[in-house]
Amino acid sequence: MDAGTWYNSLPRFTRYWLTATVGLSLLCRFGLLPMEYMYLSRELVLTRLQLWRCITSLFVFPLSGATGFHFLINCYFITQYSARLEKDQYVRSPSDYMYLLIITAILANLGGMVFNVYFLMDMLVVAITYIWCQLNKEVIVNFWFGSRFKAMYLPWVLAGIELIFHGSLASLVGIFNGHVYYFLKFQYPQELGGNAFLETPQILKRFAPDVSGGISGFGVPPESRAPPPRQAANSAWGHGNALGRN
Repeated sequence: MDAGTWYNSLPRFTRYWLTATVGLSLLCRFGLLPMEYMYLSRELVLTRLQLWRCITSLFVFPLSGATGFHFLINCYFITQYSARLEKDQYVRSPSDYMYLLIITAILANLGGMVFNVYFLMDMLVVAITYIWCQLNKEVIVNFWFGSRFKAMYLPWVLAGIELIFHGSLASLVGIFNGHVYYFLKFQYPQELGGNAFLETPQILKRFAPDVSGGISGFGVPPESRAPPPRQAANSAWGHGNALGRN
Protein backbone atom coordinates (compact mmCIF):
# COMPACT_ATOMS: atom_id res chain seq x y z
CA MET A 1 0.00 0.00 0.00
CA ASP A 2 1.47 3.35 -1.02
CA ALA A 3 1.45 6.41 1.26
CA GLY A 4 -1.48 8.09 -0.49
CA THR A 5 -3.68 5.02 -0.28
CA TRP A 6 -2.77 4.51 3.38
CA TYR A 7 -3.48 8.16 4.22
CA ASN A 8 -6.86 8.12 2.49
CA SER A 9 -7.75 4.88 4.27
CA LEU A 10 -7.60 6.62 7.65
CA PRO A 11 -11.06 7.54 9.00
CA ARG A 12 -12.13 11.14 8.65
CA PHE A 13 -11.40 12.78 11.99
CA THR A 14 -8.28 10.72 12.65
CA ARG A 15 -6.96 11.94 9.31
CA TYR A 16 -7.78 15.55 10.18
CA TRP A 17 -6.08 15.20 13.57
CA LEU A 18 -2.93 13.63 12.14
CA THR A 19 -2.70 16.20 9.33
CA ALA A 20 -3.08 19.18 11.66
CA THR A 21 -0.54 17.75 14.11
CA VAL A 22 2.14 16.94 11.54
CA GLY A 23 1.55 20.09 9.50
CA LEU A 24 1.59 22.62 12.34
CA SER A 25 4.48 20.91 14.14
CA LEU A 26 6.63 20.99 10.99
CA LEU A 27 5.73 24.62 10.29
CA CYS A 28 6.88 25.54 13.78
CA ARG A 29 9.99 23.36 13.50
CA PHE A 30 11.15 25.23 10.40
CA GLY A 31 10.29 28.64 11.82
CA LEU A 32 7.33 29.34 9.55
CA LEU A 33 5.05 29.70 12.56
CA PRO A 34 6.23 31.36 15.81
CA MET A 35 6.37 28.76 18.59
CA GLU A 36 5.88 31.46 21.23
CA TYR A 37 2.28 31.88 20.03
CA MET A 38 1.48 28.15 19.98
CA TYR A 39 1.92 26.82 23.51
CA LEU A 40 -0.72 26.77 26.26
CA SER A 41 -0.33 29.33 29.02
CA ARG A 42 -2.88 29.75 31.77
CA GLU A 43 -1.88 33.38 32.30
CA LEU A 44 -2.00 34.32 28.61
CA VAL A 45 -5.32 32.54 28.05
CA LEU A 46 -7.14 33.82 31.12
CA THR A 47 -5.71 37.33 31.52
CA ARG A 48 -4.87 38.29 27.93
CA LEU A 49 -7.61 36.21 26.28
CA GLN A 50 -5.23 34.56 23.81
CA LEU A 51 -7.81 31.83 23.31
CA TRP A 52 -6.25 30.39 20.16
CA ARG A 53 -3.62 28.76 22.37
CA CYS A 54 -6.28 26.30 23.56
CA ILE A 55 -6.39 24.99 19.97
CA THR A 56 -2.79 25.32 18.78
CA SER A 57 -1.44 23.55 21.88
CA LEU A 58 -3.48 20.48 20.92
CA PHE A 59 -1.76 20.10 17.56
CA VAL A 60 1.70 21.62 17.89
CA PHE A 61 4.50 19.47 19.28
CA PRO A 62 7.95 20.99 19.98
CA LEU A 63 10.01 19.03 17.46
CA SER A 64 13.75 18.70 17.95
CA GLY A 65 16.42 16.06 17.70
CA ALA A 66 15.58 14.91 21.22
CA THR A 67 11.80 14.79 20.79
CA GLY A 68 11.47 13.49 17.22
CA PHE A 69 11.12 9.82 18.19
CA HIS A 70 8.54 10.66 20.85
CA PHE A 71 6.56 12.61 18.24
CA LEU A 72 6.63 9.66 15.82
CA ILE A 73 5.38 7.33 18.56
CA ASN A 74 2.47 9.68 19.24
CA CYS A 75 1.64 9.82 15.53
CA TYR A 76 1.73 6.01 15.42
CA PHE A 77 -0.74 5.83 18.30
CA ILE A 78 -3.05 8.26 16.50
CA THR A 79 -3.02 6.11 13.35
CA GLN A 80 -3.58 2.95 15.39
CA TYR A 81 -5.89 3.63 18.32
CA SER A 82 -7.74 6.73 17.18
CA ALA A 83 -8.31 5.06 13.80
CA ARG A 84 -9.51 1.82 15.41
CA LEU A 85 -11.82 3.64 17.80
CA GLU A 86 -13.31 5.74 15.01
CA LYS A 87 -13.68 2.79 12.63
CA ASP A 88 -15.01 0.26 15.11
CA GLN A 89 -16.99 2.00 17.83
CA TYR A 90 -18.05 5.13 15.92
CA VAL A 91 -18.23 3.92 12.34
CA ARG A 92 -21.96 4.70 12.09
CA SER A 93 -21.85 7.92 14.14
CA PRO A 94 -18.87 10.07 13.11
CA SER A 95 -20.33 13.07 14.94
CA ASP A 96 -20.11 11.09 18.20
CA TYR A 97 -16.40 10.63 17.61
CA MET A 98 -16.03 14.30 16.79
CA TYR A 99 -17.75 15.09 20.09
CA LEU A 100 -15.40 12.67 21.88
CA LEU A 101 -12.41 14.60 20.49
CA ILE A 102 -13.96 17.90 21.55
CA ILE A 103 -14.63 16.70 25.11
CA THR A 104 -11.14 15.22 25.54
CA ALA A 105 -9.61 18.39 24.05
CA ILE A 106 -11.48 20.54 26.60
CA LEU A 107 -10.34 18.27 29.42
CA ALA A 108 -6.77 18.38 28.09
CA ASN A 109 -6.84 22.18 28.18
CA LEU A 110 -8.10 22.16 31.75
CA GLY A 111 -5.44 19.65 32.76
CA GLY A 112 -2.76 21.61 30.95
CA MET A 113 -3.67 24.80 32.77
CA VAL A 114 -3.75 23.11 36.17
CA PHE A 115 -0.45 21.24 35.74
CA ASN A 116 1.32 23.78 33.49
CA VAL A 117 1.59 21.47 30.48
CA TYR A 118 2.41 23.62 27.46
CA PHE A 119 1.76 21.12 24.66
CA LEU A 120 -1.18 18.73 24.92
CA MET A 121 -0.45 16.05 22.32
CA ASP A 122 0.62 13.45 24.91
CA MET A 123 -2.46 14.08 27.02
CA LEU A 124 -4.87 13.80 24.11
CA VAL A 125 -3.23 10.71 22.59
CA VAL A 126 -3.25 8.83 25.90
CA ALA A 127 -6.90 9.79 26.57
CA ILE A 128 -8.00 8.36 23.22
CA THR A 129 -5.85 5.27 23.72
CA TYR A 130 -7.35 4.75 27.19
CA ILE A 131 -10.90 4.86 25.84
CA TRP A 132 -10.08 2.28 23.14
CA CYS A 133 -8.36 0.08 25.72
CA GLN A 134 -11.35 0.22 28.07
CA LEU A 135 -13.63 -0.91 25.25
CA ASN A 136 -11.20 -3.70 24.32
CA LYS A 137 -9.80 -4.70 27.69
CA GLU A 138 -9.08 -8.33 26.87
CA VAL A 139 -7.42 -7.71 23.50
CA ILE A 140 -3.72 -8.61 23.53
CA VAL A 141 -1.51 -5.77 22.31
CA ASN A 142 2.13 -5.93 21.26
CA PHE A 143 4.62 -3.54 22.81
CA TRP A 144 8.35 -2.94 22.75
CA PHE A 145 10.87 -5.79 22.78
CA GLY A 146 8.23 -8.37 21.95
CA SER A 147 6.23 -7.85 25.15
CA ARG A 148 2.52 -8.65 24.99
CA PHE A 149 -0.22 -7.87 27.49
CA LYS A 150 -3.91 -7.02 27.74
CA ALA A 151 -4.99 -3.68 26.33
CA MET A 152 -6.29 -2.49 29.70
CA TYR A 153 -2.69 -2.12 30.90
CA LEU A 154 -1.34 -0.18 27.91
CA PRO A 155 -2.16 3.39 29.08
CA TRP A 156 -0.56 2.70 32.45
CA VAL A 157 2.59 1.38 30.80
CA LEU A 158 2.78 4.54 28.68
CA ALA A 159 2.22 6.78 31.71
CA GLY A 160 4.87 4.92 33.69
CA ILE A 161 7.45 5.25 30.94
CA GLU A 162 6.77 8.97 30.55
CA LEU A 163 6.90 9.57 34.28
CA ILE A 164 10.17 7.65 34.72
CA PHE A 165 12.07 8.92 31.67
CA HIS A 166 10.58 12.41 31.25
CA GLY A 167 9.23 13.25 34.70
CA SER A 168 5.93 14.26 33.13
CA LEU A 169 2.43 13.81 34.50
CA ALA A 170 0.79 14.50 31.13
CA SER A 171 -0.04 10.86 30.40
CA LEU A 172 -1.51 10.34 33.87
CA VAL A 173 -3.74 13.36 33.31
CA GLY A 174 -4.62 11.88 29.91
CA ILE A 175 -5.72 8.66 31.61
CA PHE A 176 -7.89 10.67 33.98
CA ASN A 177 -9.43 12.59 31.07
CA GLY A 178 -10.11 9.40 29.15
CA HIS A 179 -11.74 7.84 32.18
CA VAL A 180 -13.99 10.88 32.70
CA TYR A 181 -15.29 10.47 29.16
CA TYR A 182 -15.58 6.67 29.40
CA PHE A 183 -17.42 6.87 32.71
CA LEU A 184 -19.90 9.54 31.59
CA LYS A 185 -20.45 8.05 28.13
CA PHE A 186 -20.57 4.34 28.90
CA GLN A 187 -20.33 3.32 32.56
CA TYR A 188 -22.69 5.78 34.22
CA PRO A 189 -25.64 5.60 31.79
CA GLN A 190 -25.25 2.00 30.62
CA GLU A 191 -23.84 0.15 33.60
CA LEU A 192 -25.16 2.22 36.50
CA GLY A 193 -28.42 3.38 34.93
CA GLY A 194 -27.67 7.10 35.23
CA ASN A 195 -28.45 9.97 32.89
CA ALA A 196 -26.64 10.28 29.56
CA PHE A 197 -24.65 13.50 29.97
CA LEU A 198 -22.62 13.24 26.77
CA GLU A 199 -25.28 13.12 24.09
CA THR A 200 -23.89 14.60 20.89
CA PRO A 201 -25.34 18.05 20.05
CA GLN A 202 -27.55 18.22 16.99
CA ILE A 203 -25.32 20.79 15.34
CA LEU A 204 -22.56 18.17 15.17
CA LYS A 205 -25.05 15.60 13.90
CA ARG A 206 -25.89 17.93 11.03
CA PHE A 207 -22.21 18.53 10.27
CA ALA A 208 -21.36 14.80 10.31
CA PRO A 209 -24.61 12.82 9.86
CA ASP A 210 -24.96 9.26 11.07
CA VAL A 211 -24.18 6.53 8.55
CA SER A 212 -26.64 3.69 8.05
CA GLY A 213 -25.45 0.12 7.57
CA GLY A 214 -21.91 -1.12 8.12
CA ILE A 215 -20.48 -3.28 10.87
CA SER A 216 -19.46 -2.05 14.28
CA GLY A 217 -19.14 -3.35 17.80
CA PHE A 218 -15.51 -4.42 18.08
CA GLY A 219 -15.38 -2.19 21.13
CA VAL A 220 -17.94 -3.40 23.64
CA PRO A 221 -19.40 -0.99 26.23
CA PRO A 222 -20.02 -2.39 29.72
CA GLU A 223 -23.18 -4.36 30.29
CA SER A 224 -25.94 -2.62 32.17
CA ARG A 225 -26.41 -3.42 35.84
CA ALA A 226 -29.20 -0.88 36.27
CA PRO A 227 -32.36 -2.24 37.92
CA PRO A 228 -35.24 -2.91 35.49
CA PRO A 229 -38.12 -0.42 35.51
CA ARG A 230 -40.95 -1.27 37.89
CA GLN A 231 -44.27 -2.39 36.45
CA ALA A 232 -47.44 -0.79 37.71
CA ALA A 233 -49.56 -3.05 39.91
CA ASN A 234 -52.40 -4.95 38.18
CA SER A 235 -51.31 -3.85 34.72
CA ALA A 236 -53.77 -4.98 32.08
CA TRP A 237 -50.90 -5.65 29.67
CA GLY A 238 -49.01 -8.05 31.90
CA HIS A 239 -45.34 -7.82 32.78
CA GLY A 240 -43.86 -8.48 29.32
CA ASN A 241 -40.28 -9.38 28.54
CA ALA A 242 -37.39 -6.93 28.17
CA LEU A 243 -35.48 -7.38 24.92
CA GLY A 244 -31.82 -6.54 24.47
CA ARG A 245 -29.97 -4.48 27.01
CA ASN A 246 -29.93 -0.83 28.03
